[in-house]
Amino acid sequence: MAFFEIKHLNKSFGGLKAVDDLSLMVEEKQIFSIIGPNGAGKSTIFNNINGLYQPDSGEILFKGQNLVGKRPDQIAKMGIARTFQNLELFSHMTTMDNLLLGRHNHMKTSILGVVALCFKRSKAAKEEIQHRRKVEEIIDFLELEASRDQYVSNLPYGKQKLVELGRALALEPELLLLDEPAAGLTQEERDEMIFWIKDIRDLLGITVILIEHNMQMVQNISDRILAINFGKPLTEGTPEEVLSHPEVISAYLGEEVTQE
Repeated sequence: MAFFEIKHLNKSFGGLKAVDDLSLMVEEKQIFSIIGPNGAGKSTIFNNINGLYQPDSGEILFKGQNLVGKRPDQIAKMGIARTFQNLELFSHMTTMDNLLLGRHNHMKTSILGVVALCFKRSKAAKEEIQHRRKVEEIIDFLELEASRDQYVSNLPYGKQKLVELGRALALEPELLLLDEPAAGLTQEERDEMIFWIKDIRDLLGITVILIEHNMQMVQNISDRILAINFGKPLTEGTPEEVLSHPEVISAYLGEEVTQE
């Protein structure tokens, strides 16, 4: 049984075929990249995986369970977390509070039970301590100590990207979907992001699927790459195989590449 697999996925919007008979397989603890030019259907794939869209046909299997038909919250509870291409943070909340929001699937205290937080020995108070302890581990892991109590709106863009990554990690996922994690980052910040993603796989044991336009990053970080264009797969393989493929070069450069 594959850790994660997509079989013959199709998704259209009116007459536009955004994903066209796409299949892929990701092994556990692998970093798998999906590349393609703008409009190739990459984010649509993610939106189908985490339940924002429902496919027209096909299967999306996570540890043997079909995700098709499930809501985003149900998929998150199964152990799949996601970051977005555009930051989706609460800018007037602190880094700590944004990360705590990522713990919502693990919170067992009811709304009425929150009243008991004022009692230090209550079940709700003990649960709050556990969640804060987990978030502190993430803050240490991503070296966000200096940003812990700052409002997200006051942080530089690169730090905000790390906060969003940390919020996804707060879910304690087994599969992490990263939508253009290096977009808008400086070269130094991009190098740091490569470092974090590798550590997420190597130290935390989390499988990563990422969408990324920066080919240097993709080449440095990926175990396998799937290249798509107009929703259809072009080729899949190692970074060396995919990034030297004539159709991939043509799709990115917008020109024909002749084979010698």
